[in-house]
Amino acid sequence: MTSKIDAYVDCVSPYSYLAALHLQRNRKALESHGVEIELHPIFLGGVNVASGNKPPWTLPAKAAYGKFDMQRACKYFDVPPIKTPDFFPILSIMPQRCLIYIKKNHTREQFERTFLSLSEWMYHKNIDVSKPENLANLLQSHGFSDEEIKKILAAASSPEYKEALTANTQTALDLGAYGAPWFWVRNREGKEEPFFGSDRFTYMWQYLGLPFQDIAIIGEKAKL
Repeated sequence: MTSKIDAYVDCVSPYSYLAALHLQRNRKALESHGVEIELHPIFLGGVNVASGNKPPWTLPAKAAYGKFDMQRACKYFDVPPIKTPDFFPILSIMPQRCLIYIKKNHTREQFERTFLSLSEWMYHKNIDVSKPENLANLLQSHGFSDEEIKKILAAASSPEYKEALTANTQTALDLGAYGAPWFWVRNREGKEEPFFGSDRFTYMWQYLGLPFQDIAIIGEKAKL
């Protein structure tokens, strides 16, 4: 049986960005072991409300710790430092619906690149991608034609893609999600389990039975 990682992500979540980037960087290695990867856009705000969870920035202790954690995560995943923009958090419904349209009507590479760029523009360029004009500029930078951009933006207001985002979000909730990124992982034996966060990949690789090198401390006098 084929192993699979279903990743439920929202562009408003910087940890979703880091997780999706890590999966993309490791795609070839994962595929060599028969592991498929699929990203599913969800509405994190809906997950938080339905699960009773609270965003970390609304809890003072979590917010204070989060500044340290994000700095460490950026260093670990080798990305430029993420700074919280003054417009954060955005209402991610529109870009998430647009992502579902792109996933359905364009290539996987275009879909995943767009998802990563949404976070990059927000956290590295300080651009509010929930505004249609900014989202249009982002899409244009990835080679989408003016006609394609009109269709993508229009999809955000269509019943089909409103329902699609709601359905994706409900699926994540049905699988136990209380935040993002949320993973549902099937191993080669057909067993399935949830994983949460961008710092649980070691556990995920173990569950999938993959050969991997974990972080190891090297003794001071050891030869490299």
